[in-house]
Amino acid sequence: MRTPAIVSALTVAGSDSGGGAGIQADLKTFAAHGVHGLSAIAALTAQHTRAVTAVHAPPPGFLRAQIDACFEDFAIGALKLGMLANAELIRAVADAIDTHAPAHVVVDPVMVATSGARLLETDALQALRERLLPRATVLTPNLPEAELLLGHRIASRSAMEGAARALLALGPQAVLLKGGHLDDDGDDVVDLYIGPGGERVLRHPRLPEAAHGTGCTLASAVAARLSQGAPLPDAAADATDYVHRALLGGYRPGRGDVRVLDHFGAMARP
Repeated sequence: MRTPAIVSALTVAGSDSGGGAGIQADLKTFAAHGVHGLSAIAALTAQHTRAVTAVHAPPPGFLRAQIDACFEDFAIGALKLGMLANAELIRAVADAIDTHAPAHVVVDPVMVATSGARLLETDALQALRERLLPRATVLTPNLPEAELLLGHRIASRSAMEGAARALLALGPQAVLLKGGHLDDDGDDVVDLYIGPGGERVLRHPRLPEAAHGTGCTLASAVAARLSQGAPLPDAAADATDYVHRALLGGYRPGRGDVRVLDHFGAMARP
């Protein structure tokens, strides 16, 4: 059998009909990094730059069939997980991970859309903690997501390290905790990586823009770099740099105030 000539990355996430987040952002990110992008649709959403108006989840068996089909034909260097709306889908994905044993699993615990719409059913939170976090190479929550996972507030930059270590205790090999929601960071956004290779503080100038799809893009960039052989700390740092560049070139394609990232304008490495 012919050996695949190019590494692939697989995203299991929701589709964004507005093109700014979810599967659409993931595939753009993979392409920008020179990685062949695969996708398994875990949810169909009707959304635009102002709101999510409807969500439809596929049967778990069909999601599993999509994942199995990808692993049967492609050399997958990393698996990126995004929106998984209910416990049944989470269990199907966890079972697929156990079957196919991907080298890297990047978990972006998508719970609430930029517009404020809840994207994770209440009963799915415990399944996420128990079935996916112990299988994660790296977990990439923002602060509201980390607060839901831990059950307490993270109110300051000084509290981020303790929160990241508490998340690490839930099972992932590494945590990349995004600090963009903090109000006390002044002119900078500070993200924190803890895991193999130690601890890194990742700092970028804060941009005065509301953005759509940054979390999806960050996790996909981490997955792309891991699939290319980058060490975990470098993959995290490279991904935050990429998101910052993509946001600098962002644009507003809809009537909402949020910016969509310029994935391909951010391709050039510094």
